[in-house]
Amino acid sequence: MAAVRLPTLAPRILLSVSQQRLCAARAFSDNQGNSYDLVVIGGGSGGLACSKEAARLGKKVAVLDFVKPSTQGTQWGLGGTCVNVGCIPKKLMHQAAILGHSLNDARAYGWDVPQNVPFSWEWLSDAVQNYVKSLNFGHRVQLKDKNVTYMNALGSLLDQNTIKTVDKNGKEQILKAHDIVIAVGGRPYIPSEIPGAVEHAITSDDIFWKTDPPGKTLVIGGSYIALECAGFLTGVGFDTSVMVRSSCLRSFDKQMSHLVTDYMAAGGTKFLWKCRPKEIEKGSDGRLLVSYITEKGAQQQDTFQTVLFATGRRPDTESINLEGVGVKVDQESRKVIGGHEDDNERSSVSNIYAIGDVLHERPELTPVAIQAGKKLAHRLYGKAGTQMDYTKIATTVFTPLEFASIGLSEDDALIKYGEDILEVYHAFYKPLEFTVPGRDVSQCYIKVVCHREKPQKIDGIHLTGPNAGEILQGLAVAMQCNVSFDQLSKTVGIHPTCAEEVVKLHISKRSGLDPTVTGC
Repeated sequence: MAAVRLPTLAPRILLSVSQQRLCAARAFSDNQGNSYDLVVIGGGSGGLACSKEAARLGKKVAVLDFVKPSTQGTQWGLGGTCVNVGCIPKKLMHQAAILGHSLNDARAYGWDVPQNVPFSWEWLSDAVQNYVKSLNFGHRVQLKDKNVTYMNALGSLLDQNTIKTVDKNGKEQILKAHDIVIAVGGRPYIPSEIPGAVEHAITSDDIFWKTDPPGKTLVIGGSYIALECAGFLTGVGFDTSVMVRSSCLRSFDKQMSHLVTDYMAAGGTKFLWKCRPKEIEKGSDGRLLVSYITEKGAQQQDTFQTVLFATGRRPDTESINLEGVGVKVDQESRKVIGGHEDDNERSSVSNIYAIGDVLHERPELTPVAIQAGKKLAHRLYGKAGTQMDYTKIATTVFTPLEFASIGLSEDDALIKYGEDILEVYHAFYKPLEFTVPGRDVSQCYIKVVCHREKPQKIDGIHLTGPNAGEILQGLAVAMQCNVSFDQLSKTVGIHPTCAEEVVKLHISKRSGLDPTVTGC
């Protein structure tokens, strides 16, 4: 940052960036009313974490959060995507589907469960929404307890220190801020070039707040959101199809992605591969006629009660005026470009930062946003602070057979290191709980991608199976500690668990041996 000239008769003094920040912070703290040390635009997980941590460090903080209605008019409360239309309701509906499978398994374990146990979408929807609303209320209480000012208003930048807010009634306010954090996340994208799509289709913004049963559903897209939604809809008994233009879970390991979709297909989810929607028309009976093009160019049609687009998400930055105040955004993704002045979250404007899904080329994951927000608050206002480490981030796709992953995929590792450098250990295993009811275990699989040279540095761990996320959390800690395959192999497993299969791995792909686990 360029040095500033002090308005004094003394000789010119050049101030460092930290000294400039200290002087500016004192000036802002001396002001009253609508002046703040920090204003966070966006009330999702990252924005809330950053604001509460800054307030805990003694700063005057405000959070702006305003939910624009979805294309179908759905709105929700404070907490962002994860709380309202993402992780939380998704996991609860995933659990509903798991319980449905468990009812079938229960008969094999001696429980006299009726063959046709009724399911109520209305009951599930009401329970999920009530829990989400309790979280909305809890977030508001937490902000109040920590003396963070909450404004249910849309914020936009007038300059690098000035924010205009507009509430639902059109009332405007001007805020001054020493620091600004952009944490607006993203929203699902519906391609407007497909006739009828915007008018008649829903997204993940709507499915969790839908009070009437979705019925026969078409999910368009191959993302993890598409597969998770299709998975729980099939699991609770709805006729569900997934239309995929190319492949599913493109940013994940290809072999693992195929296992996930194979398991879903075996469980009743239909896949329309290499197809793309052409038009959606609403009939007089309320059903949706979808015209689509197959891989060979033929046009086909089918009728659905619900069409859900999961074709990607875009950052909610259009109305903020980022570029108008000098914040550089990636022209393709429209996300904030961070990493300026050796700070991972700092934008091209020195006092404006971005965290979470709105930050370019960073994982779109709630725990990432939360940790990045807390670390940023400590760098700005604490005595010490560290940069967010965006490597070795674990994640789980909550499909019917869960898929957990950390580190490099086998495909990316081969590109980075080459086949001669790598060793891949793998196993198909049989979860004990699947054995008595005779569940299909052909897609339960684990692989560890590592170096051949001892002690065999691990580059990636990937697994499909029940409770995959719970298993990988512990392995994520090990990855942060740079665990080697040698150390993994020396670890004694907990028997009988699915997790122990990771430490029992001993067959490499290079060997060509059968990786199927045949006993204890």
